[in-house]
Amino acid sequence: MKNTLLNIKTKLSIFITNHKKTSMLIALVILGGGYYILKPNTTAALRYVTTNPTQGTLVSSISGTGQMSAETQIDLKPRVSSTVTHIYVKTGDTVKKGAMLFTLDARDAQKAVRNAQTDLATAKLNLQKLQEPPKILAVIQAQNAIEQAQQAKKDADLVVQTAHQALLNSNIAAIPDSTSSVETPPTISGSYTGNDEGQLKITVYQAGNGGYFGVSGLVEATGTVSSTTAQPIGNTGLYIKFASNASQTVWDINLPNKQSTSYISNYNAYQTALQNQAKTISSSDDTIAEQTAQLKQLTDGTDPLDIQTAQLSVTQKENALLDAQQTLSDYYITAPFDGVIATVNAQLGQQGSSGTALGTIITKDETAVIPLNEVDVSKVKVGEKATLTFDAIADLSITGEVVSVDAVGTVSSGVVNYNVKITLDTPDDRIKSGMSVNASIITNVAQDVLTVPNSAVKTNSQGSYVEVFDTKLPDPATGTIGSVSSTSPRKQTVTTGLTNDTDTQILSGIDTNTIVVTKTINPSTTATKATPSLLSSVGGKNPAGGR
Repeated sequence: MKNTLLNIKTKLSIFITNHKKTSMLIALVILGGGYYILKPNTTAALRYVTTNPTQGTLVSSISGTGQMSAETQIDLKPRVSSTVTHIYVKTGDTVKKGAMLFTLDARDAQKAVRNAQTDLATAKLNLQKLQEPPKILAVIQAQNAIEQAQQAKKDADLVVQTAHQALLNSNIAAIPDSTSSVETPPTISGSYTGNDEGQLKITVYQAGNGGYFGVSGLVEATGTVSSTTAQPIGNTGLYIKFASNASQTVWDINLPNKQSTSYISNYNAYQTALQNQAKTISSSDDTIAEQTAQLKQLTDGTDPLDIQTAQLSVTQKENALLDAQQTLSDYYITAPFDGVIATVNAQLGQQGSSGTALGTIITKDETAVIPLNEVDVSKVKVGEKATLTFDAIADLSITGEVVSVDAVGTVSSGVVNYNVKITLDTPDDRIKSGMSVNASIITNVAQDVLTVPNSAVKTNSQGSYVEVFDTKLPDPATGTIGSVSSTSPRKQTVTTGLTNDTDTQILSGIDTNTIVVTKTINPSTTATKATPSLLSSVGGKNPAGGR
């Protein structure tokens, strides 16, 4: 058999050598026929892999790789600027996570929380009143609130008038109009009853057998000069009694007397009364307007829109209270983890700020140090949870918590990285310092949301869209095989939300019944084996037996 094949091969080689043109033609025919038989089917239909959107939880996270550190050191810096009021630790103290270390002066923040609590309680009462049927007591309360606000304005006016009168009556005295006068000044008594500030000018003159005085300035009046009985100065409420040696000297009475020792205190009291009056008027006007509307609502009936507005107000007040409580917590510096106080830099009465470390805490617990770029680190916050895995410990997955984020980055090869430190929730003896660690930091969690695979979402100049079919495709429609469709999918505009490595949240545009395309498969090209060349097939020994 072997010899027979060898003889055929030898004869074929001789034929090719002697008939080169004919052999080449035969080879081309064979190759052309083979290509026609084996060529790919370029007219095969597209296939589509589809799925339905799912309702569930979408976890958005930031991933990074770093190393384990045997010791964590954190500077204890406040988030607010205020005075240090208490120091509860000293260097070397062992503390538990959450222990109070320092407190700052939080009086303003505490007041803000109290005000937010009051505002919330008021908003809830207003909502409750709207939801309840009108009550006689509520009508009376609204009327009383209006009357009290009006009375508060009157009381504030009276306080201002009283303070002004006290200012105008600050040690009233007569002073000579001429600086060269040596006469004894007349005595001024009584209380100024006017409201205008200014001057009373007293001019003494002789007429007939007696002395008289004239008054000009704030009032116009005359009177008799007397050194024994105080005489009224017009209708001002003031009286004047002259010295026995009174002559034609002109005397000035300034209202108020700015030279008086009590002028400054009386002036300040008057200004305070004016400021308090302005506040009272503003607050009272708001109360009057609010209670008037409330009274109208009680008597006219409740508008459903008012109830919705009141409900929104309650929500806003609740959010404001949460914000105020969060701000208040910033005034209390607690231990971020179990550890040892390495240093205490704070002193009572000093001004603490975000740029000043009040102390330092360290721990020998294992801590993951994950460098992140400037884009990712901006999404990470202290307190967020993380999942850690280790290349050296394949079966270990452990949770942790972000305890610090570098405020200053480190530049390496033109790239800025910021270290994020993560403490482990549960220590594990298999974890060693310097081990590589992979961290997935959970930055956001959206529950009960509609999601589709990332591959389904596309974008164009109008925004995001997905390709959908209005009717279900024949099986198989999933996996990597897909399904053929006689019609092309249509574009459906969607609004997207959170996204992670695999899925995207869909806010609007589709629902769980929508058939969404996740992959379009192009026609497969059948791979063909190379056809052996006739020339190469006889490339063994030539007829002459050479190589």
